[in-house]
Amino acid sequence: MVLTKDEFISALRQEVRILLHLISKIDPAKLDYRPTAKQRSTLELLQYLAIMGPTQIALIKSGSFNRPALSAAWGPAEAVAKAMNFEQTVAAIQKQSDEYKRIFSEWSEADFRGEIDMFGSKSTRGRILVNLVLCGHAAYRTQLFCYLKSCGREELGTMNLWAGMDAA
Repeated sequence: MVLTKDEFISALRQEVRILLHLISKIDPAKLDYRPTAKQRSTLELLQYLAIMGPTQIALIKSGSFNRPALSAAWGPAEAVAKAMNFEQTVAAIQKQSDEYKRIFSEWSEADFRGEIDMFGSKSTRGRILVNLVLCGHAAYRTQLFCYLKSCGREELGTMNLWAGMDAA
């Protein structure tokens, strides 16, 4: 893997930190905001983020990332997430930083290099973790940032999105 295990863990933890910073900018009155009728609301986006990484990681670790395994893991996780209110969702996201550290501290370099078949395409677990989980975090936090901007948070900028802090 291009990243060391510690760098990967640090990158995931940084994603959670930035996401929590952006969450702190949400006006609770805007939790039902959705850009279009068929897009997730702000709360639904956060509920998705509460399960995305942990659920995908479990599937990647198991080596069974196919339609039946995805349905079996995703359905129950999604049902739990959809029942969460805003505070519960934020709490679930807050736990991810330590959860990621715990999970990957147990992985060996061989675990990251191990091959997995994902929907008929073979790759290493490390590659899939970076492309799916790490990049997924970056993509969905960017979506949340766009939601915030659309809800009038014009003061937010590059530092909020990429560094997880307010500009000086």
